[in-house]
Amino acid sequence: MGKEFEQHHYVSFSYFLEKACGIVLGDNKQYLVRSRLTPLVKKFSCVSISAYIDSVIKGNRQHQAAAIEAMTTNETLWFRDDYPFKLLESPTLGQFSSKRTSLRIWSAACSSGQEAYSIAMTILNFKKQRPNSFRAGIEIVGTDISEEMLQRCRAAEYDQLTISRGLPERFKLDFFESADNDKLRLKSQVRALANFKPINLLDSYSSLGKFDIIFCRNVLIYFSPEVKKQILQKIAACLQNDGILFLGASESISGLTEKFDMVRCNPGLYYIKKNL
Repeated sequence: MGKEFEQHHYVSFSYFLEKACGIVLGDNKQYLVRSRLTPLVKKFSCVSISAYIDSVIKGNRQHQAAAIEAMTTNETLWFRDDYPFKLLESPTLGQFSSKRTSLRIWSAACSSGQEAYSIAMTILNFKKQRPNSFRAGIEIVGTDISEEMLQRCRAAEYDQLTISRGLPERFKLDFFESADNDKLRLKSQVRALANFKPINLLDSYSSLGKFDIIFCRNVLIYFSPEVKKQILQKIAACLQNDGILFLGASESISGLTEKFDMVRCNPGLYYIKKNL
């Protein structure tokens, strides 16, 4: 089975991937394409990566879907970077609970669910101290382009290695129960706060409705500046006035949109939608 492929195949595949889901590979990611597509070459009994890419470019929908699934980065962990969740619990939830009876949060590109469920656990921990907050309801919407990832989110079962990546011991004790195959499953009170839907960030988000808070973290780094602008425009349209946006630690909206004010904290920062 041939593992090498020609430059023109790399260029064609890069173009397909950007058009399909916005991911920009750049000029030197052949190794990444090789490592992600090689298992698919074997799975679909193709003679080489080049043959598989030809099939993708010619419109084989099964091969296209599998390629997008493979190339979508699904690296995540519990309470990633820590500070967004501390800022969520205090002061954000406290401020929102004084003026809102309900709460909607979007976890965009949620991968296998750790971010959405970290948000849920943060809210439940807050409600221990403020049990009457958000009495009209709490909803966390997790979205991802990958149906495989969404299935993992809905199952809410994680192996011991995954559990060990960033999950505080007290949350493990409070919010997880034993499941089959030495896994742990999030308890029903956590699962009940979250639902998961397929969304391509290049498409419309209008079906999701309005949100008070949006987490779109470590996602924009994969897109071109023009696509970043489009995504931020659509995110702003999904936020309530004075709604809050959390981005990744290395991400910035500078030069991309004028719809947010930055709020610096110690540590970290977030963005508030302007009332334009």
